[in-house]
Amino acid sequence: MRPRQLSRRALLAGGAAALTACSASGPPKPSVPPPDSPDTVLVKGLIVEKERTIALYSSLISGGAEKLVPFRNRHQAHLNELRKHVPPAATSAASATASASGSPSPSASARRTTVARLRDLERKAAAQRVRQLDTASPGLAQLIASIGACEAAHVVALPRSV
Repeated sequence: MRPRQLSRRALLAGGAAALTACSASGPPKPSVPPPDSPDTVLVKGLIVEKERTIALYSSLISGGAEKLVPFRNRHQAHLNELRKHVPPAATSAASATASASGSPSPSASARRTTVARLRDLERKAAAQRVRQLDTASPGLAQLIASIGACEAAHVVALPRSV
């Protein structure tokens, strides 16, 4: 019995398949992380903003304004909830950006931070939350609306003097 011979077509098809497999398994291409979703970008910005706000409250608290502790704690609760909406690596990157961008140190900001400044900051933040609702997914919009409502309440509830 004669051995079966391969046709030229079969040989060329097999060679082409082998070449394709070899070129596909070449050196790995550097992986590019996927771009952040609009919600992730929004949450990262909110995280940075909350960290700065907490630092400002902390600077006044360290200067003796213990009445502000509940306000700072509510911002900390917001921050904790926001962090649940981004991967841990993204959260630490946002924090690094906040500290690199010049968040005031507690001693430097204690001289410049006043309750009136915090009230103005809260007012602007509450107004900004309304604008952020347009681009947020429904679940995130609920969280942002709740945060904005709390910030609006802070405007009224912050003591006149500490």
